[in-house]
Amino acid sequence: MKTAFTADQLAEPEIAAADGILRTCVHYGFCTAVCPTYVLTRDENEAPRGRIDLIRAMLETGGRPDAKTVGHIDSCLSCNACMTTCAVDVDYLHLADIARAYIEENYRRPLADRLLRRLVARTVTDPARFARMTRLARLARPFRGLLPGRLRTLVGLAPAALPRAQDLSGVHPAEGARRMRVALLQGCVQQALAPEINAATVRLLTRHGIEVVVPPEAGCCGAFTLHMGKADTARAAAARNVDAWHAELEAGGLDAVVVNASGCGTVVKDYARLFAGDPARRDKAAAVAAIARDVTELLAPEDLRLPETAVPLAVAYHDACSLQHAQKIRSEPRALLRAAGFDMRDVPEGHFCCGSAGAYNMLQPEMAEALGRRKAAHIESTGAAAVAAGNLGCLAQLGRFTALPLLHTAELLDWATGGPLPEALREIPLPEPVARKQAAAPTGAPAAPPPPDASSGGTPGAAIW
Repeated sequence: MKTAFTADQLAEPEIAAADGILRTCVHYGFCTAVCPTYVLTRDENEAPRGRIDLIRAMLETGGRPDAKTVGHIDSCLSCNACMTTCAVDVDYLHLADIARAYIEENYRRPLADRLLRRLVARTVTDPARFARMTRLARLARPFRGLLPGRLRTLVGLAPAALPRAQDLSGVHPAEGARRMRVALLQGCVQQALAPEINAATVRLLTRHGIEVVVPPEAGCCGAFTLHMGKADTARAAAARNVDAWHAELEAGGLDAVVVNASGCGTVVKDYARLFAGDPARRDKAAAVAAIARDVTELLAPEDLRLPETAVPLAVAYHDACSLQHAQKIRSEPRALLRAAGFDMRDVPEGHFCCGSAGAYNMLQPEMAEALGRRKAAHIESTGAAAVAAGNLGCLAQLGRFTALPLLHTAELLDWATGGPLPEALREIPLPEPVARKQAAAPTGAPAAPPPPDASSGGTPGAAIW
């Protein structure tokens, strides 16, 4: 794509970065076939190709963006399916972040929109504040019908109750000989909404000879606010993590920084870029990013300490976009769950977003609901008895549209290797345990095809469903 930035514009690092990305795009259009918002609307401006052109025009023109451009960029999920299928590796993830930061700085949203976005950004990233707002939402639930649209959605999204808080700060020694020492990110909303995911992760890792340290200073990774265009807010949150983890790296040494929420992991792995303009933290951030790992990257199937029998529960695996598209992790979780004895079911249209996407289901509720219902229907078509995923946001979103038990991958692996039965499975009948070699035999539905890519041929821009 040709661009027409002035020399003064190109002197700005973010504009120069955007220019390099924009020039990579050649408008093939393979991205449109896998873009959820385009598939649902058939609007070119709701496709990556259309949004890229809108972003180019917005940045070249400068000044205040128009409402139409802002609306189309706001409706992007940042699922990054377009990056998986792009033939020329357009870095859409970072282009979208640049565009959102520009909008945040140069566009004055309507008052109701500003207040809602401020509420979401301040609430979700703070576990204590999130817990307080959840209690308020429960009180408001009977009056939900009287509330304006998106506030009504927020009240509806709030959980009916929160589990008991668990602060895992401190050092959790490895069982037996220590073979690794890692830091674990507790996160922000996960601490309040599903603390058992972190607890299961600690049990799983320590059981396999991995010492886990949880620095109390580390918390929100910055992903939530970064994708809302609030780059400085995100950087401030990320800085606390960088400082805490780098101190551990220098003091006791770390083999990895483990993240069990894939949306967070995507951003932590990108800390080097986030702090590229910060001389004080640039090197520290790069060192942390270099050892960031999803929990499923830390263990291999042959590492699992498994009992002689397994429970061949039929599990549908949902690929979180931030795991399969942003981090390119697709086979590892499946291999671990299959080795643990679960009857794995791949979900049709597995490359398609569920509609969670950080704050998306709060800020774009109609599109998020359509995507959530579509994904839930595909999951239920597998005949699975439970659903696994590597991202809390996806689990919370799917819980609105299916009654199937929803579990984090780490919870299932913890149970399979000697941990407690996850609470989500306590109300359903479980298969009888079988000998391990029987459990390994695949009995589930045939695997879904991998996400389409540019090498698969076909008409550029054509739908594939």
